[in-house]
Amino acid sequence: MRTKFEWASAMALAATVFTALLSAQGSGAAASDFVPVLTEQKPPVQFESRPMIQALPAQDGAEATDQAEPEDADTLQELVSQQSMPGDMSSEMRCLAGAIYFEARGETLEGQLAVGRVIVNRAKSGRFPASYCGVVYQPSQFSFIRGRSMPSVREGSADWREAVAVAQIANQGSWKSPAKGALFFHATRVSPKWRLTRLARVDNHIFYR
Repeated sequence: MRTKFEWASAMALAATVFTALLSAQGSGAAASDFVPVLTEQKPPVQFESRPMIQALPAQDGAEATDQAEPEDADTLQELVSQQSMPGDMSSEMRCLAGAIYFEARGETLEGQLAVGRVIVNRAKSGRFPASYCGVVYQPSQFSFIRGRSMPSVREGSADWREAVAVAQIANQGSWKSPAKGALFFHATRVSPKWRLTRLARVDNHIFYR
């Protein structure tokens, strides 16, 4: 009788141990689903109320340059002083600067810019030749043109450097013209009686569209 009892107890104990082992394996897999995993802590997103300027990547095949763009200017004089003299000026820019030089040399920067913008406006209008040289050399348009030639320029002078700087600004449209949208002008000493919309008088010229 004792032997049967001991055998039964041993069997019960073995069953208990076996059940416990199975339970431990099952609970271990389930428990792993709830183990806290350490994640990378990212800083909270911050919003800027001021405008952000980001440099654009260079286009394929284009070389990056370390030449800085002109800083924002408060006056036209300041913007002119920020322009650099190009080492190799294109024929188009030479025509634009030449027209400013001969038409408005000695006038205010605003007067020179207004003249330059007329040439730019004409080239873009579709009503005149589509290039600066085409506009400047169009027959009977500019009194300083003799035939198909422009007088020689004193390229070492301060007036020429100023005209080149104003031409760059006129070409870029980086400063508002005092005669916005003008396509025509004449000197104040003449009265051609044009049937055009008068926009402004700037120094020695009257501008129209």
